[in-house]
Amino acid sequence: MSSTDVKHLAIIMDGNGRWAKKRGFSRTKGHEKGADVIRDITTYCATNKEIDTVTFYAFSTENWKRPKLEVEFLMKLLDNYLQKELKTYQENGVRFKAIGNFDVFSQALQKRIQETEKATKNNTKLIQILALNYGGRAEIVNSVNKLISTGKTILTEEDISSTLQTPYNDIDLLIRTSGEERISNFLLWQLSYAELYFSPTLWPDFSTKELEEIIQNYKTRTRRFGGIK
Repeated sequence: MSSTDVKHLAIIMDGNGRWAKKRGFSRTKGHEKGADVIRDITTYCATNKEIDTVTFYAFSTENWKRPKLEVEFLMKLLDNYLQKELKTYQENGVRFKAIGNFDVFSQALQKRIQETEKATKNNTKLIQILALNYGGRAEIVNSVNKLISTGKTILTEEDISSTLQTPYNDIDLLIRTSGEERISNFLLWQLSYAELYFSPTLWPDFSTKELEEIIQNYKTRTRRFGGIK
């Protein structure tokens, strides 16, 4: 693969609530439409030979601050999504993986996550990662504490990289929708040399056509990784 291939794509899905408000719908309607877009983008990525992994920021550690009813809806939506999408995963060769702290989820949801990971573990066309109750700082802290518990006193970058929840590869391209221009505690270690693209499109309106255009824009960039080319 060349340096302009998008091997690992990361997406911050933003704008569900604003999309719903513009149309006079409840915020939950925006989340439902947003889940459909995840399916479309994942299916596209599975057919793109460049892309090995796509990671979606689905629920951050800060999202618990949202109204209780909305959080409860999101937990139910996640459970229903995984149940319905298992067929999509299998048909498209997608391996599902979740990252984050699941201890606070219901036992039923934890079981759904585990069963979906197990059922798709042999799929090889694409890895789809959902970041759930995830925070980049917490991931790094957990990695360091894990290494300290083994007796290590001097740590290398390789040590930390190997104990993160996403040890596959660094991010090549990060896309954030809705016009916001920040990374919001997402994959802080893995984004060190990622190219960033901020789309004005609200997530429920995001399409595979726009993704293709963004990837073509990415290919025109020169990635120097701190050097000179």
